[in-house]
Amino acid sequence: MGYWRSLRWKIALLVAVACCSIAFIVGLLVHGSTYDRSMNDGAAKAYTALDSALATGRGSADGADSVDASHVVYNAEEMPAELVRKAREHGRADLYDESRQYSPRMWAAQRRDDGSLAAVSLDMTPDQLSRRALDRHMWKYSLAALAVIVPLSAFAAELPNRRLRRVARTARRIASGDLAARTGTGRRTGDEITEISASVDTMADSLQDRLLNEQRFTADVAHELRTPLMGLVTSAGLLPEGEATELVRDRVRVLRTLVEDLLEISRLDADAEQADIRPVPLGEVVAESVARTGLVARVTVSGKPVAATDPRRLDRIVANLVTNAHRHGVEEGQERATVEVTVGDGVVVVRDHGPGFPESLLADGPRRFRTGVAERGRGHGLGLTIALGQAQVIGATLTFANAADDGGAVATLRLPG
Repeated sequence: MGYWRSLRWKIALLVAVACCSIAFIVGLLVHGSTYDRSMNDGAAKAYTALDSALATGRGSADGADSVDASHVVYNAEEMPAELVRKAREHGRADLYDESRQYSPRMWAAQRRDDGSLAAVSLDMTPDQLSRRALDRHMWKYSLAALAVIVPLSAFAAELPNRRLRRVARTARRIASGDLAARTGTGRRTGDEITEISASVDTMADSLQDRLLNEQRFTADVAHELRTPLMGLVTSAGLLPEGEATELVRDRVRVLRTLVEDLLEISRLDADAEQADIRPVPLGEVVAESVARTGLVARVTVSGKPVAATDPRRLDRIVANLVTNAHRHGVEEGQERATVEVTVGDGVVVVRDHGPGFPESLLADGPRRFRTGVAERGRGHGLGLTIALGQAQVIGATLTFANAADDGGAVATLRLPG
């Protein structure tokens, strides 16, 4: 049936309120018009009966009747007080008396030449019953119409509601990274929903074009830098040993790492990476990956976990996480190893004791060429992005959080199976 706060039910509620308002107003108008006509007709009949009775002289104080089984009343005490007041003031008056609920009467009175009053009353019960029957029929058929119109309006509102849900699903897919998602409306012109759908498709096309341009630019830059970089690496190896030479070689290594990262990013963006999945001893692979980084970290392995994964890509992920933890979570000159790597059944956790991940990274994930806050150090900001991309290739999930006790950064890699 759908969520009750959805647009579909809001439209149905609006239709129901509109129908009820129209039925209520029309009912009031019909009731008032019928009541006024009934009063006018009853008063006219009462005056006619009174005139007829007085003209023929056939009425008496004891209630002798001459017209329509009515009788003329001459005793003012038997007449309603309001009728007496109006008749004495205006000479002629009529009054609808509902003092007896199920036996209403219409009175007509006239002041005679000698100052006395004569009055006639007619039974209005049939008229009252007719008006009540009309009111019941109006309410009954209004409710019947409402019972039909509201479901029909809810059903009719389902079509635009369904189209809006499709647009929302497409927008969520685009937000999650699927830039190939489209609403399927093309570029047709039509109502507002069609315009919204076309705008979402146009936005996705623009985003996809910009991303492709960025990916091509990254790949082109990396490839163009590769050739002169190889020359720099060769030239640096030919320099005589010395402090300046070591500094040059260090900067060349950094530049080479950056170019390799850019090439890897371009391959991940192009979905050109294929995982070579096979069973590996998880604890041993992680320990070897940490050792190859040349950085100090405490590795703890629970049991002898085995995971089906790509060992080369797993090595890349662990190395990037440990390198990032050392760069941003270990103070320079610190002797004690503050990077901890815990390996369990299909889970690898890398933790440092630094200032933790910035809130922007926790909310939106790692972004290229951004390191977050200044206290987490500086770098080109591709390590976590590559780790996240490689995790997706091997079907793993990589999440980032801050430890509750000291706020250190915690990266958790969960392998499939």
